[in-house]
Amino acid sequence: MRRSLLNLRRRRRPREGAAAVEFGMIALPFLFMLFAIAEIAFVFVLDSVLENAVIETGRLIRTGQASAQGFTADNFKSRMCDRMTVFASGCLGKVHVDVRVVGSYTNPTLPDPMQGGAFSATGLTYQNGAPGNLILARAWYRHTLFTPFLAQGLARGGADSWLMASTAFQNEPWN
Repeated sequence: MRRSLLNLRRRRRPREGAAAVEFGMIALPFLFMLFAIAEIAFVFVLDSVLENAVIETGRLIRTGQASAQGFTADNFKSRMCDRMTVFASGCLGKVHVDVRVVGSYTNPTLPDPMQGGAFSATGLTYQNGAPGNLILARAWYRHTLFTPFLAQGLARGGADSWLMASTAFQNEPWN
């Protein structure tokens, strides 16, 4: 009987501080996962907004409004950034566009600005096209990631990830 009481007392030792130590062990991974989830959600929202902005701005080309107003790549970027609502600040410095007439939708030969792991804007162009032309509008948006391990997994060279949106359409007969 005495032995069992002694064992019971040993098991009931004070455990003050155990919860704090356990929390300390899991707090860093928990917070990292929490921030990573938030950042992934932010990237998905940003990608959706970018995609919508390219489609809506491409409509100006499709309907002939861009040709009538003498749009350049800078005008296109400005109108696109205006449509990016909460992401519009600093957008002009983060976005690159390529709008071109393509001969057909099957196997168009297009420059890839992401070759070699770094972005290069050489080869990008802007064309409004004529009525009936097939147009491909693409936009690349540079976004800096804040979660370190997420940046290693998603970014190409540094902490920047590049989001890309595109739309293809045939110009309407606006003449």
